[in-house]
Amino acid sequence: VESALGERRLQEKLRELTDSAGASRSAIVAESSSMKKAVDLVLRAADAPETPILLLGESGTGKEVLARALHAGSTNRTGPFVAVNCSAIPETLLESQLFGHRRGAFTDAHEDRRGLFLEAEGGVILLDEIGDMPAVLQGKLLRVLQEREVHPLGASAPVKTSARVIAATHRDLAELVEKGLFRLDLYYRLNVIAVRVPALRERPEDLLPLAAHFLEKHSSRLGRPAPTL
Repeated sequence: VESALGERRLQEKLRELTDSAGASRSAIVAESSSMKKAVDLVLRAADAPETPILLLGESGTGKEVLARALHAGSTNRTGPFVAVNCSAIPETLLESQLFGHRRGAFTDAHEDRRGLFLEAEGGVILLDEIGDMPAVLQGKLLRVLQEREVHPLGASAPVKTSARVIAATHRDLAELVEKGLFRLDLYYRLNVIAVRVPALRERPEDLLPLAAHFLEKHSSRLGRPAPTL
């Protein structure tokens, strides 16, 4: 009886994962072979929670959409999804934003702050525009990936983290490494599973499906019927 119940639990788990992967795929408009390849690779990597993913592509190609699809199709989908744009936060604030701080760690630290890595505990943290991360923080991020722990500013000891790291960039990290602007060891740590997200001009098959998708989406939001293409 226990064996039969165990098999049933496994079947139900497989059904849940299959349904979740299907829902994740349906959220992405992909008719072209190049975009389908990117989606398939992301979904195959969904259940390797300790493996970093590197999303490469121009701005606006849908890197965050793919990151959310990976999160939705993974076993840690019940955990949070936290996105941070590394180029949008001043260098002086980025470290405390990512890793947190303790009260009194610096002048304006009036209370403890958990940091985005701990906010993403049990889920996913998307480090967008990782190519713009300051060099001093690259070393600290490398330690997070190696040791699975963060060290908040002013804390006496590091704190374990289980957040999965997805990095995204529109820049050529290999070129940045050659110029000495990006750490080689961090590049190797992030470049375990690299997914190239093609620009729309490279996948014209997706133009009409995308247009129909956005027409339906915004027509629904406005309470109007979607026009037919």
